Amino acid sequence: MVGEGLVLDGVVVPFPGGATVAEVLRDGLDAASGLDATARTALEQDPSRGIPLDAVRLLPPVVPPSIRDFVTFEEHVEGVSAGVEGKSHVADEWYDAPTFYFTNPHTVRATGDTVPVPESRRLDFELELAAVIGGVPGSTGETLDVDAAGSHIFGYTVMNDWSARDLQAREMKVRLGPCKGKDFGMTLGPWIVTADELAQFVDDDGFLAVRAEVRVNGTLVGEDLVSNMGWPFPELVAYASRNSVVVPGDVLGSGTVGNGGCLGELWGRGSSIPPLEPGDEVRMTIEGVGEIVNVVGERVPAPDLPRARQRTRARTR
Repeated sequence: MVGEGLVLDGVVVPFPGGATVAEVLRDGLDAASGLDATARTALEQDPSRGIPLDAVRLLPPVVPPSIRDFVTFEEHVEGVSAGVEGKSHVADEWYDAPTFYFTNPHTVRATGDTVPVPESRRLDFELELAAVIGGVPGSTGETLDVDAAGSHIFGYTVMNDWSARDLQAREMKVRLGPCKGKDFGMTLGPWIVTADELAQFVDDDGFLAVRAEVRVNGTLVGEDLVSNMGWPFPELVAYASRNSVVVPGDVLGSGTVGNGGCLGELWGRGSSIPPLEPGDEVRMTIEGVGEIVNVVGERVPAPDLPRARQRTRARTR
């Protein structure tokens, strides 16, 4: 059993001193900078400390205290709105701030998992890049400016925000949500790539110019550059922390990439590609970060729940 550690050249090595991911994130990116060299030295001294990557089962790379998922790709909003509203539309308010919702940190899945799903007939995926928050000495993570927010980004991981579009559509009519259309599953993985490793991909405007792709049963159905976001990641972190707080281990999703990052966008653009079904394989790859692969599991029936009781509003006991 390896436990928690680093992936070095196709080998998994435990963190020095038996540290955990939570502790490494808490101590922050600067403190983590020496872990690589320490682990390599330990591996040279005792090669048995490392286990080949293909011999281990990868778990989710973080147990997040919270997950915020943003909607930052204009092209995604255009496509999905066409399917929901009958015409492509981006609300003026979308441009004002990077809106997000909170989702369930307790149903995070790993790459390689078969993902059980609700009784949905419009099951979808969402291809995203996610930032993982780390600690910064002297910072509480509250109401950060953009520069400070950027220093709280420990690294990045691939995210699949599984979505039951039929359940979500009903929920959104209540003007609150999404909830049960989303909270049954979220894949994160395969590992966390530290922010310094992706610095080479940051463009002149501060965006990560890495390519993201998604395949269903081996067929490429979506691809985009993450740099097509409306806001770079430090601005997402700053907004999340506004009059609030971000803490080590928090996960912030970019939102679904455009150009086929989900089936909902493709449906809005007239595609006849079918919803996901049990047995379908979804493979997501982000340049410089890695790849996650899941198979859609069986639909899990839920107990019936009665409709709301429309009772008298008489104010009596």
